[in-house]
Amino acid sequence: MYYTDESIIFYNGKFVKAKEVSTSTYGQTLHYGNGVFEGIRSYSTSMGTKIYKSDQHYERLKFGVKVMDIDFDYSIQELTDITYKLLKLNNLSDAYIRPIVLAGENMGVFSAKGSDLIIQCWEWEKLMGDSLLRVKTSRFQRPNPKSCFVEAKVTGHYINSILASNEVKKAGFDEALLLDMNNNVAECSGANIFMERTGVIYTPPKGHIMAGITRSTIIDICKEEGIPVHERHFTLDELKQADNAFFTGTAAEVVGLKSIDEYEFPVKWEESYGYKLMKLYKQEVLGLREKCLTN
Repeated sequence: MYYTDESIIFYNGKFVKAKEVSTSTYGQTLHYGNGVFEGIRSYSTSMGTKIYKSDQHYERLKFGVKVMDIDFDYSIQELTDITYKLLKLNNLSDAYIRPIVLAGENMGVFSAKGSDLIIQCWEWEKLMGDSLLRVKTSRFQRPNPKSCFVEAKVTGHYINSILASNEVKKAGFDEALLLDMNNNVAECSGANIFMERTGVIYTPPKGHIMAGITRSTIIDICKEEGIPVHERHFTLDELKQADNAFFTGTAAEVVGLKSIDEYEFPVKWEESYGYKLMKLYKQEVLGLREKCLTN
């Protein structure tokens, strides 16, 4: 699904075939989840292949390795140049890109010396598809921000996402919704959430969530298009009184929700702000959107 015999990846300064790469069985990422990754997309545009917001993604990667104390000395420009070359070597334009920094060998629970950088890419449709999602509230909470750096994409953090996703999928739902330590709505297993209520868009503020790059893009588009948008905490009960809701993320892009638990959102998706924002976001990443700046 992700690679073929001919797929090329970047591994520690070289472009090599994916099937030829091996990593240490003593690495701290494997044993303790101390690694950092990113999810990035490139698009085929009228100006050629364009990696969307490459700088912001690689800035977040560098933030992650810094707070996790992982050795890493690539610049943002070097990472971007490597990624464009990798896309070309794999003859890809519309692609999903996965950089990951693996911590070095150390069986102790303190930061290892050294690291490995891997960058991979493949064709990948929207992670959650295009159909409206049936969502269930998970019994698992988003990690307490006092327990870890929740805004860093650390590999080990996603055990939380796997637990929540497995739980709700076994119950017949499409996706999990996680609450935070205060029982406010946080996000789903791998994307941010927005709700629409009486003509206003709301999304949880930073602090207990992954500060998504797609999330910030949607907020910017709302402001530019004159769509009222507020970052504030809201409860599950408030969400179950909303007109509509949607998820955002690099892999998912923008996808609408059909229901949360027993509650079905009453406003038709095609008549919602979420639907309009889904279309505007696609125009944005393809470089086709004419921005309507408002005072």
